[in-house]
Amino acid sequence: EVRLVESGGGLVQPGGSLRLSCSASGFTFSNYWMYWVRQAPGKGVEWVSTINFNGRTTYYADSVKGRFLISRDNAKNTLYLQLNSLKTEDTAMYYCARARNPFGNYYACTAGNCYTMGGQGTQVTVSS
Repeated sequence: EVRLVESGGGLVQPGGSLRLSCSASGFTFSNYWMYWVRQAPGKGVEWVSTINFNGRTTYYADSVKGRFLISRDNAKNTLYLQLNSLKTEDTAMYYCARARNPFGNYYACTAGNCYTMGGQGTQVTVSS
C-alpha cells in the first residue's frame, strides 16, 4: 500500500519560507519519480514540481520556478519542497505524489494521470 505523509506546512507572511517533507512507505521509493502538487480552495489540483528517481532531474511549474526547490533523500525515503519568497497565491493544500510506474521518464508528464496521490496533505497559508 502506497503511503505518503506530508508535513511542514503552516502560516507564513508573504516573502517567508517553509520546508515541506513527505515521508514515503509501501513501495521502493528510489525507483520512482516523485511530485509535489497543490490545491487551492475552490480550485483543481495544480502540478508544482517533479523530481526523478535519483534527484538529478527536476522540473517546476512557471508559477514557482526560481522560488521553490524540490529534493529527495532516498536513504530516508523522504521528499522535500523548499518554499521561498512565498506569495499569497501560494496558499493551498500541498500534496506529494508518486509516479504511476517505476523508472521511465516523467519529465514532461504533469497531468493527473501521471501520478498517484496518497497522503492527507499539508496546509500552506501565506497571509500578512
